[in-house]
Amino acid sequence: MMQKPRDRLFVALDVDDLKSADMLMNRMQGLVSQYKLGAQLLTAAGPEAVMHVRRRGSGVSYDAKFHDIPNTVETAVTNACRIGATIVNVHTSGGSDMMTAAARAARDVAKKLRQPKTLVLGVTLLTSLTQGMLGQELGVRRALVNQVVHLARLAQAAGLDGVVASPHEIKAIRKACGPRFVILTPGIRPAGHARGDQKRTLTPGQAMAAGADYIVVGRPVYRAPDPAQVVRSIYQEMEDALA
Repeated sequence: MMQKPRDRLFVALDVDDLKSADMLMNRMQGLVSQYKLGAQLLTAAGPEAVMHVRRRGSGVSYDAKFHDIPNTVETAVTNACRIGATIVNVHTSGGSDMMTAAARAARDVAKKLRQPKTLVLGVTLLTSLTQGMLGQELGVRRALVNQVVHLARLAQAAGLDGVVASPHEIKAIRKACGPRFVILTPGIRPAGHARGDQKRTLTPGQAMAAGADYIVVGRPVYRAPDPAQVVRSIYQEMEDALA
């Protein structure tokens, strides 16, 4: 069954404390069912932030972007799964052994605790990177889309459930990795909203049309005078694209 738009949207809780998170979530009560928790809130409130959002009945994308030696990442993913993360991510540039360890951790926790398995996604290239930055700063000579596909294939081979990538690479990833490989696209910007530091972005409707499984929207929602209204417009755009 095709998921409804509300099941495919994560709103970023990029705030400094749980009180601010509650205030924002209250403004979207009954409308948003999943939130992305990144470095800002996780650094301020730690694991309690994840458990707090889960207690409110919402799903959590644990956006810590783990990137370390395999043993350390395996332990970190284990802990993220135990506290209830719906999705957790790791950097694909950490290598195959690290990604395999992350995938194993999620499977082991689900089996031991008899709970739904946390999806483990591999972050390919940040949406703030451009082709020029990839070559000049990171020393990667591949075309950006080819590098993303290369990393996606590594993630799939290592047993990850999918990847985090910009909407510009969705079609190439889908062609390379198949229809069941999960693609989550961050940095989505509704029409009329500034891109900010995001370089490779599309609208919610364009991302859906390209084949994204999940999208993440941050600043256009939480900085809006009426976040709920922005979310409603995003849902409508998603529905129109999927019709």
